[in-house]
Amino acid sequence: MEYYLDNAATTRVFPEVAEHMKNIMLEDYGNPGSLHNIGFKAEKHLRSATEVFSRLLKCDKTEICFTSGGTESNNTAILGSVLSRRNRGNHLITTAVEHPAVANVMTFLEGEGFSVTRLKTDTAGRINLDELNEALTNETILVSIMHVNNEIGTIEPVEEAGRLIRKKVPECLFHVDDVQGFGKLPLLPGEACIDFLSVSAHKLHGPRGVGLLYVSKRAHPKPILHGGGQMGGLRSGTENVPGIAGFAEAAERVFAEREAQAERLRSLRIRLLEGLSDLEEVFVNGSSEPEDSAPGILSLSIKDIRAEVLLHALEEKGIFVSSGSACSSHHKGPSATLRAIGVPDWALESTIRISLASDTPAEAVSAVTEALHELIPLLRRYRRK
Repeated sequence: MEYYLDNAATTRVFPEVAEHMKNIMLEDYGNPGSLHNIGFKAEKHLRSATEVFSRLLKCDKTEICFTSGGTESNNTAILGSVLSRRNRGNHLITTAVEHPAVANVMTFLEGEGFSVTRLKTDTAGRINLDELNEALTNETILVSIMHVNNEIGTIEPVEEAGRLIRKKVPECLFHVDDVQGFGKLPLLPGEACIDFLSVSAHKLHGPRGVGLLYVSKRAHPKPILHGGGQMGGLRSGTENVPGIAGFAEAAERVFAEREAQAERLRSLRIRLLEGLSDLEEVFVNGSSEPEDSAPGILSLSIKDIRAEVLLHALEEKGIFVSSGSACSSHHKGPSATLRAIGVPDWALESTIRISLASDTPAEAVSAVTEALHELIPLLRRYRRK
């Protein structure tokens, strides 16, 4: 039996979504910009998907922009804002625990002469709103804060942050990377004073290579891709109709069971923590409190065992986890998130991430608990010889 527990990296596509996409690719395969019947059929799928996300996010259909994924959505929000507002100021605010798709853009902009403030976090990875308040000035044109941390699962206070930003610096735009939170935790951009919200389909049983950017009517970012003027001129390029339609179907399915699934995953996470509580020198990164963390992400630092060694030992037992963020696993170097929350140096190479999803069976928790109880003492003895 195999247990896939790396769902924060990507999820398995729902079979119904794959079938829906296949039908579109073989039957309604036209370009949605073409003025003939096959093009109209494709365009109908595009309109339908836009309506789905407009309803789920409680926003206007014109505020939905489809992209190739979370990275493009984040880049479009940040670079598009800077291009449109650089005459108003040159100050940006983000956090020390952002995904590389945000963090690396901020580093690039620093090289272009912008001033970037990176908010520190506590040991659980949570920012301090007082620090955000102090950092905001009339020169601040954009704040970017993730909703759920992709490595440790910490939930940031983005709703409170959005209202604080809007009150103190009304002209400042607010971007939220919601790639790990969308479909799992409630968040409505209009209620939280969010101007940009980034989402990726493959984190919620949709296809890879498609995402979404919510853009509020007041934001007016400039495009970073130029061409045929699709997506209201913001994102040129022929639309990925099968991917977008599959994304919409996956989102509808996930949202229909969101609360029940969140409770189930939270219960599994608690069971997993309880099952590992008697293991010595195994530490939880982030918060162990259920209400402060995403229901499906658990980061563990295990002393005296390299993450890569444990990962492959688990793989031999048919259990698949991650040694950290999949997006940065090919780049050698310490995790910025783990550095930011102050873990000891040994933990930087001894941390694994277990991430659950709606199709994770309950027995997976027992399997990984038993495996870790067997492997951790064994690998420690081997290393200490």
